[in-house]
Amino acid sequence: MTTTLVEKPTPEAPLVHQAELKRSWRGPIILGVIALVSLIAFGFGSKSGDQTTFSIARPTDYFEIPDLTIASQPTAIFLSLLALALAGVAAWYVQSRRKQGWWLSAVFGVAILLSLLLWAGAGKENTDIPLTLLLTLGLLRAIPLAFGAMAGMVCERSGVINIAIEGQLLAGAFLAAVLSSATGSPYIGLLAAPLAGALVGAALAMFAVKYWVDQIVVGVVLNVLVVGLTNFLFGTLLRDNSNLNQSIALETLPIPILSKIPILGPVLFQGNALVYLMYAVVIVLHLMLFKSRWGLRMRAVGEHPKAADTVGINVNRTRIRNTIFGGAIAGLGGAFFTVASGLAFGKEMTSGLGYIALAAMILGRWTPKGALAAAILFGFADALRIQLGIIGSPIPSQFLAMLPYLATIFAVAGLVGRSRPPASEGIPYKK
Repeated sequence: MTTTLVEKPTPEAPLVHQAELKRSWRGPIILGVIALVSLIAFGFGSKSGDQTTFSIARPTDYFEIPDLTIASQPTAIFLSLLALALAGVAAWYVQSRRKQGWWLSAVFGVAILLSLLLWAGAGKENTDIPLTLLLTLGLLRAIPLAFGAMAGMVCERSGVINIAIEGQLLAGAFLAAVLSSATGSPYIGLLAAPLAGALVGAALAMFAVKYWVDQIVVGVVLNVLVVGLTNFLFGTLLRDNSNLNQSIALETLPIPILSKIPILGPVLFQGNALVYLMYAVVIVLHLMLFKSRWGLRMRAVGEHPKAADTVGINVNRTRIRNTIFGGAIAGLGGAFFTVASGLAFGKEMTSGLGYIALAAMILGRWTPKGALAAAILFGFADALRIQLGIIGSPIPSQFLAMLPYLATIFAVAGLVGRSRPPASEGIPYKK
């Protein structure tokens, strides 16, 4: 007989695992440094008397919202000081060993973002910052990241590390472009994209689960393989047969009534089929993961495969199926680069977004809703890069190109905290 010592919970010290009580000042320090940089660069870096104009609504919305003109320097200083105060609140949470709410990071991010936009648009009389367009572009740029993060979550919850998301996205983009061009229907390409991702997932499952090869090495090799294969086919097949690589786009499907709501309508309810599929995948995966037998078995296999085996769950078969399923989800996200964006296939057009999707999965703590929120954060950083380039920001273009990746590094380094991956991820199960 064994006994477990349990600490009695109190209002000041809730019942948590002992490891959760350890203090980590990394998050508050990073937030404080970012807030100070914002205060110096965006607050005091703006000229006194300059103004920034934000356009909010569209002429086709139900009602018109006038443009908003704000004094740049005092508002940026106020927002930076607010961010600095939030860093202090985060430090208080650490000092008192309390769990920090998600609201703090969200408000901090909005304050820093608005400070940056106020500084970038200051003094540009004939240029406004379209907030609705910026939010819409951010959601669109988050689509492949969200599908990639969902794929990584399904695989890692089953115990398989999926580094091959980059290759799955690229394979999905390639097959979607070829079949949509061959048939003239973007929906055929949309249906074909998951098949390409599933093939890459099957290769990952075979080597990682059946032959016990190191999963990170296999994932990297598969990424290189898909890049080389698609580059070869692009140079030998698509270049000489332009009819197999045309720019065919999914049509926009605005939802009646909802699509004309100011701000929310264009962002959420005026997308193509892939946007609505993203909503559906996140909702269905959340319900299946936490409310179904399939999800319970998947989590059991990823946390304690030996215990799952003793109750009759075939661990390796579950891992193989879920790895293939995760590859199919990532392949569907690859369709964004071609049929969802109306672009022909290009070499290495995924540009490393598969690795950012992995960071979104980690930042989202291996949950569908969290991964989606992280994907939107990184997608918005990419949209911000594009918008700052359009309005003529004084930031050098090289640094603008780095913005999404810098956002990924800071988010994972400062906001993840003590998130714990599935206990048996990356460990082959040998009976």
